[in-house]
Amino acid sequence: MDEPVARYEEPKLIPARMLNEFVYCPRLCYMEWVQGEFEHSEDTLEGKFVHRNVDQEKTKDLQGEEKKIHSTSVMLSGYETGVITRIDLLEESNGKAVPVEYKKGYVPDIPEKVYEPERIQLCAQGLVLKEKGFDCTEGVIYFVNSKKRVAVDFDEELIQKTKETILRFLETIGKKEIPAPLENSPKCSRCSLSGICLPDETNILKGSASQVRSLNVSKDDKKPVYVTGWGTSVHKKGDRLVIKKNDEELQSVPLRQISQLSIYGDAHISLPVLRSLIEMNVPVCYFSFGGWFYGLSHGVMSKNVDLRIHQYQTAFDSERSLAISRKMIAGKIKNCRTLLRRNDTEVSEKILSQLNSLEKKASNAKEIGQLLGIEGTAAQIYFSRFGNMLKQDLDCKFENRNKRPPTDPVNAVLSYLYGILTKEVFVTLFSVGFDPYMGFYHQPKYGKPALALDLMEEFRPLIADSVALTLFNNKTVTLEDFEITNFGVSLKDNTKKKIISGYERRINTEITHPIFGYKASYRRILEIQVRLLGRTVTKEIESYTPFCTR
Repeated sequence: MDEPVARYEEPKLIPARMLNEFVYCPRLCYMEWVQGEFEHSEDTLEGKFVHRNVDQEKTKDLQGEEKKIHSTSVMLSGYETGVITRIDLLEESNGKAVPVEYKKGYVPDIPEKVYEPERIQLCAQGLVLKEKGFDCTEGVIYFVNSKKRVAVDFDEELIQKTKETILRFLETIGKKEIPAPLENSPKCSRCSLSGICLPDETNILKGSASQVRSLNVSKDDKKPVYVTGWGTSVHKKGDRLVIKKNDEELQSVPLRQISQLSIYGDAHISLPVLRSLIEMNVPVCYFSFGGWFYGLSHGVMSKNVDLRIHQYQTAFDSERSLAISRKMIAGKIKNCRTLLRRNDTEVSEKILSQLNSLEKKASNAKEIGQLLGIEGTAAQIYFSRFGNMLKQDLDCKFENRNKRPPTDPVNAVLSYLYGILTKEVFVTLFSVGFDPYMGFYHQPKYGKPALALDLMEEFRPLIADSVALTLFNNKTVTLEDFEITNFGVSLKDNTKKKIISGYERRINTEITHPIFGYKASYRRILEIQVRLLGRTVTKEIESYTPFCTR
């Protein structure tokens, strides 16, 4: 038998910038380095702008009494040091090298004049230069707003601290566990990843915090775009997306303002549009004419492989899968009960009590099969009263939930809304790094996005069902909006636009989070729930907490 061939792996080098992040916040470093997370903030965009010149590789000889060479964007690797770095500006004179880092902002009012993360990063660059044979005893931070250079001496204390930081970095990353969030730290308010990290939310669910700051929960300025109707086409004109029908321009939207594009039916999308959106990591979602979500085009998958590994481990662990499923279904039943209590003026205490009892049973179910039975019973009770929440007197009465094809207008609207909500959850899961097809409650079969269906459960009554009630009760849709035949009920093109508009109003509605206390849109809350599910499968928090309104 042949001897197995040893697989050569090139030594992993730490970017000097990551040492900066590690000293600032180990959790931030882990999220960027291991999980591949990144999000621009005003600070990072400003920093990118001030680096625009030094990020271009070039070398310049300066004439004078001494021979000086200035090189920008110099990439160096130090295998002994264990660091790789791109130096903004390298000044060389008479065999001495001085790395210069550009930083936005002003010189800080501290004795050292430079914060520790920047000093460590600069010293790491100095160590790499020494390894390459340069005489390097100091570096410089250039503060753009102050227009001042501040020298940093590479003394023994700083060199030792830098080497210790490299070792601590490797030790932390080697544990394959995300470091705990900072507690009530002022650093979080300026961190571009605070909305992904969820430091206070994570700490409060772990029991180590009692209050949540509103760090990054505002509405996203980007909006989804929907394309419906026969003969509709999507084109690119400059930096704008243009929607046309029979050569008539229906809508024009700047590409940078689009969060996702949804295509219904046979609408045509041009290759330049598709390529531009993929480059911008904007998902393009595809639906059937009837609203069935069946796929998407997207940029490269999230780099957070660690999350997917934990997701699969959880999915194959029946006990852990059941624990998450119990929470999700109990949350769904509770939200169904809340919707009935608010909108069904004739609902009896007996019905509400039954749902309350089923919620408790769901929380204590011994197996998935039992949980399925509990959910089915709760759904039967809930939908038996759904028609009582409708104020509009329809000739086609709602009697129960049915689909493919729906037999009444209410079911037609619900099915269409569930398709949109499936897409919403699918895209959110995908962008965070989950595999939407591997669920914990719904089993992965027939190509169904099982995890998207799992997470949808608690949001069905709060978003989709609520929108359906609003559309009918406000008479936004009436019987004239439907094609009713012996084979079932279908939606007219204009009706679909009304439903989409109602859905967008609802999912952009801001409400006060019942646990965290801040205001956020349903769309943002959905993302928070997905990220908290991630914290659960990676065992950072003990159990999943469903989103339930009071």
